[in-house]
Amino acid sequence: MPGMRRTLAAVLLPLLALGCQPKSAGTPSAKPIVIGLSLDTVREERWQRDRDQFVAHAESLGARVLVQVANNDDARQNAQAENLLTQGVDVLVVAPHNSESAATIVAAAHRAGVPVIAYDRLINQCDLDLYISFDNFRVGEMQAEYALAKKPKGNYVLIAGAPTDNNAHLYHEGQMKVLKPAIDRGDVKIVGDQWANDWQPVEALKIMENALTRNGNRVDAVVVSNDGLAGGAIQALAEQKLDGKVVVTGQDAELAACQRVVAGRQSMTVYKPIRSLAARGAEVAILLAKKQPVPDATRTLNNGKKDVPAILITPVAVDRDNLAGTVIADGFHALADVYRDVPRAQWPKP
Repeated sequence: MPGMRRTLAAVLLPLLALGCQPKSAGTPSAKPIVIGLSLDTVREERWQRDRDQFVAHAESLGARVLVQVANNDDARQNAQAENLLTQGVDVLVVAPHNSESAATIVAAAHRAGVPVIAYDRLINQCDLDLYISFDNFRVGEMQAEYALAKKPKGNYVLIAGAPTDNNAHLYHEGQMKVLKPAIDRGDVKIVGDQWANDWQPVEALKIMENALTRNGNRVDAVVVSNDGLAGGAIQALAEQKLDGKVVVTGQDAELAACQRVVAGRQSMTVYKPIRSLAARGAEVAILLAKKQPVPDATRTLNNGKKDVPAILITPVAVDRDNLAGTVIADGFHALADVYRDVPRAQWPKP
């Protein structure tokens, strides 16, 4: 049938010329990027959010994420990172338990040709590829600024985080930068300044109990580095009927802390939009896995060995006055959850 052959040729030749050829059955699809996410802990509410939002965003971009949690154990985190490397991850994202010993993770990853991002906590003394976090020095400044605005004079207690966490040192340095002029003037007296191992609230409880005992309950402000520790400090204050009378700072905008803020038991917290950190963390992990540049890594932070390219996201100081317009407006917590124990008449208008 010559006419039919001519008709088919007239249809197929233009299609072939445009490259519209039938796909072969065995055409392979592109291999997805595999991200290894090594977390110190998910005990605190904020780290559960980091994990879930990081994984969700990475998967929305076509990547796979393998998650390991070390439960505050250096050796376990190092072993888990080695395991992720043997599984063939393209990039490692590490929130270290110990900012010093995690340097071995970076060295092992580089031997395997895998880049490493320090997530939220810096890894020291190593050839780290990238650091992404909030401006943690600024967090400490915000906490101390708030305390000074409320109590410009008086006895202060400082409760810092885990001494193994580089961020804890940054918070403390930011706090002391702000407090030093008031200390030098004699307006502020530091009557307690201690570290809480592994960020354990029970450690803060003991530190606060001891400080109250030593000073006859004469404490005006407690500069606490995160909300979990603030909860422990407030428990000790409540035992002496001082909760709500002493300024107490915090950080992370945990639900329990936000409830304490609106109830007047905790003075403030520092809100760090985890969604922004987790999403950008997933995006830059994919860029590094593809050996592509990270254009917004415009700052650096020295880790003792090098100036590490850094992305630092600005946090927000939050108290009862602006909590609804920040934490709740962003959907970080629901209005009904935050104000659960507050009479409905005192809820902010939607």
